[in-house]
Amino acid sequence: MTILFTFIHVIVCLFLIIVVLLQSGKAADLAGAFGGMGSQTAFGPRGSATLLSKATTLAAAIFMITSLTLAILATKGAASSGSVLERQKASTKSAPAQSGTGQSGTGKTGGAAIPATPQGNTIPVTLPPKPAEQPAPAPANKK
Repeated sequence: MTILFTFIHVIVCLFLIIVVLLQSGKAADLAGAFGGMGSQTAFGPRGSATLLSKATTLAAAIFMITSLTLAILATKGAASSGSVLERQKASTKSAPAQSGTGQSGTGKTGGAAIPATPQGNTIPVTLPPKPAEQPAPAPANKK
């Protein structure tokens, strides 16, 4: 169903692009360039609806309907388990703390366990101390 609506949506998008590019502007004539008749109204002079303008309206309506349908289908298929922040809190609370009883020499993989930290998933890092800075030698004055 989603594939069908996606296919229709893409076809309507391409059709809408072509129809809009084929139309001429409202005040595309020479009088519009010099502030002629079109400057007295908000959107230019209103002419009769052409076949291209009717096709544009129809394509825009179909585009909106397929967009809404695809959005509804996408949210219906997704698992709604709350917000992203609630999922993040749930994943940090559900992670069990590992104990330090690693078995070595038994052929099992695993090694030593990492102790849990109170901040959640951060690991404290200690940096080596910086070496003491020595003052730069004074330049020799040559006179």
